[in-house]
Amino acid sequence: MAQDSKIEWTQSTWNPVTGCTKTSTGCKNCYAERIALRLKAMGNPNYADGFRVTLHHQALEIPLRWKQPRTIFVNSMSDLFHEDVPLDFISEVFDIMRRACHHRFQILTKRSGRLMELSPELPWGENIWMGVTVENTDHTCRMNDLRATDAVVKFVSFEPLLGPISDVDLEGIDWVIVGGESGPRARLMRGEWAVEIRDQCLVAGIPFFFKQWGGVNKKKAGRILEERTWDEMPHEFEAAARREVESGISG
Repeated sequence: MAQDSKIEWTQSTWNPVTGCTKTSTGCKNCYAERIALRLKAMGNPNYADGFRVTLHHQALEIPLRWKQPRTIFVNSMSDLFHEDVPLDFISEVFDIMRRACHHRFQILTKRSGRLMELSPELPWGENIWMGVTVENTDHTCRMNDLRATDAVVKFVSFEPLLGPISDVDLEGIDWVIVGGESGPRARLMRGEWAVEIRDQCLVAGIPFFFKQWGGVNKKKAGRILEERTWDEMPHEFEAAARREVESGISG
């Protein structure tokens, strides 16, 4: 339920929950579903139910056993804020993250409405980065829900980026990831879509990470955008300072 990761913007994955259901167009060619069904066919006991939402209580304390600090993507094989994951279990996951304060945790969700609803009930810590996925202009509203949470570091993953997103509101956002879809039925990401978001980040002074062009052979397609790689990352103390400034202005 945990392993080193090949995802470019993290180091390890931790999956106290596996399985999900499709909620928007970005889910159409879900990589996690493909992997889960393959692992089920291989007889992996953690995927006996395939891609059905499954809670793994035995996996909860794994990060506490990792002594070396690392960056951990939470639920790469699920969505922690899926409606079938009870608040009590989500709270347990958050409690582990707070206790494992030597690590940095990254969470992504498409279910931003539930995230916003549950945010006041959760024990947030400065080492917990919260993000939402936005695949096209139909789902930029998820960023508003993210802004309403108590997360110190807030980020947006425009992946798979399925259309142009102009004049995106980046207020209160600390980090932006952009990437194309990969896999056998990958949909096209146009270069100008990625560049437009990159340029908006440059203007706003927000760290920008270009993950991949994607496609059927993502390794061959690479991750060079306009003759360079973009591996910028946010810093917790800068995000906290920005929150204090914004709070002072709004107050």
